[in-house]
Amino acid sequence: MITIMLMMSACAPTPSSVPTATSDATPVLAYYYIWFDVGSWNRGKLDYPLLGNYSSDDPQIMRQHIRWARAAGINGFIISWKSTDKLNSRLDQLIKLADQENFKLAIIYQGLNLDRRPLPSGRIAADLDYFIDHYAGHTVFNIYEKPLLVWSGTWEFSREEVGSVTQGRRDHLLILASEKSVKGYERLADLVDGDAYYWSSVNPDTFPRYLEKLSSLGQAVHSNGGLWIAPAAPGFDARLVGGTRVVERKNGNTLRTEMNTALLSSPDAIGLISWNEFSENSHIEPSVNYGNHYLAVLRDIRYAASPKVADFDSSVPGNTLNHIGIGRIFALGIVGALVLIGLVTIIRRDRPKKGHIST
Repeated sequence: MITIMLMMSACAPTPSSVPTATSDATPVLAYYYIWFDVGSWNRGKLDYPLLGNYSSDDPQIMRQHIRWARAAGINGFIISWKSTDKLNSRLDQLIKLADQENFKLAIIYQGLNLDRRPLPSGRIAADLDYFIDHYAGHTVFNIYEKPLLVWSGTWEFSREEVGSVTQGRRDHLLILASEKSVKGYERLADLVDGDAYYWSSVNPDTFPRYLEKLSSLGQAVHSNGGLWIAPAAPGFDARLVGGTRVVERKNGNTLRTEMNTALLSSPDAIGLISWNEFSENSHIEPSVNYGNHYLAVLRDIRYAASPKVADFDSSVPGNTLNHIGIGRIFALGIVGALVLIGLVTIIRRDRPKKGHIST
């Protein structure tokens, strides 16, 4: 019997205790949106929440979201935020509820405006200072040794702009870029603490070298000592808000495939896209069209028993496993099998022949 001991990259930040089914599981953090008003549901929606056309001001809605998410194996929410009176009030409320429910939070800072143009770097710096002063000390943000903040839209900013924002503030926050390629990340690698790729619209059945793209980005981040958050989504359809691409959900198989692929890139966490992005139809929140099906799929993925490597069939998509570094288990298992086959072949080749054996 060969025992393979796996260790997390020493250069990557180490997760603190996160409530989950297994203490060594890769954290799953779902992107969460607090921008909903009752009128938000009147436009651009193909599906609606089972909880009704809610407002993000409602604490009962937030508490139910947290409880559902935790039961499905989600460790925390990555909250879409920038500093406004409305969003700050909602973030205050969510922090209180998450604290009561022993649930974790992180931030995705929306660095682009509604026209997808970059906000002034001075505005972003001021917002991050507000977050540091008002929220960074709260224990709900201690997934890692510092609060985690993803800067959405970094590809629209120059190195100088990014550096002017991150300098000094990285003493208080883990600030991740949101770059889409190795080249994009390496442009900023020395100015940030890693990368979180928000890739909601990939079709895993048709995108060439899908796993290679995620793995190469993850490797680049880890080689720079950064934190790598890999994306996974259940599907995508943003046609009602100007998009054209549709990624079919396939009754949960798309989510299973994307979770597996994300784990194979050796992430420090998985960024699940999303809890409640109903406009792009990447939501897993219980809904009119899907009920609680996607929470059940995720729960099965997260809490499934680990299969033996000997049972692994590379021609059949398997369930995602809940242990950290499972991509490494699969990869090392395959490599180990190939090595053993090679050794057997060499031994047979070098063994004195006692006569022809029919094959």
